[in-house]
Amino acid sequence: MSLNYNKVTLAGNLTRDPETKQAGASNVVASFGLAINRKFKGNDGEMREEATFVDVEAWGRTAELVCQYLTKGSGCFVEGRLKLDSWDDKKTGEKRSKIKVVADSVQFLGGKRDGEREAEPPAPVQRPARPAPAPRDPAQDEAPF
Repeated sequence: MSLNYNKVTLAGNLTRDPETKQAGASNVVASFGLAINRKFKGNDGEMREEATFVDVEAWGRTAELVCQYLTKGSGCFVEGRLKLDSWDDKKTGEKRSKIKVVADSVQFLGGKRDGEREAEPPAPVQRPARPAPAPRDPAQDEAPF
């Protein structure tokens, strides 16, 4: 039996403004960096903080909305999957690789910052999912006496 599961959930702040690129005739991709901070108590009892930096890409309508509403410093919650990119370095010829997150869903966190418009971002952005099952009638679950 083969077991495979690739799911990531992260919450943090953008390290840079999202960048968009056209991918084909009708698809767009947005790339941005996310900083995730962690506070913890070290072995010496002192509070410490570390940051993890992750590259994220979003596609389609999610990418468009990310670019419209998020900027450097914005908070967001990302659900997605890990993806390994590999390439040959043009200068050295060495093989290079990098893991990034491909976002399935991005939720915008936080409120309006100084100098921003009052416009509210839309609800969480997600790729279309399978339709939900039809509601059941609880009366059908009752057993006759």
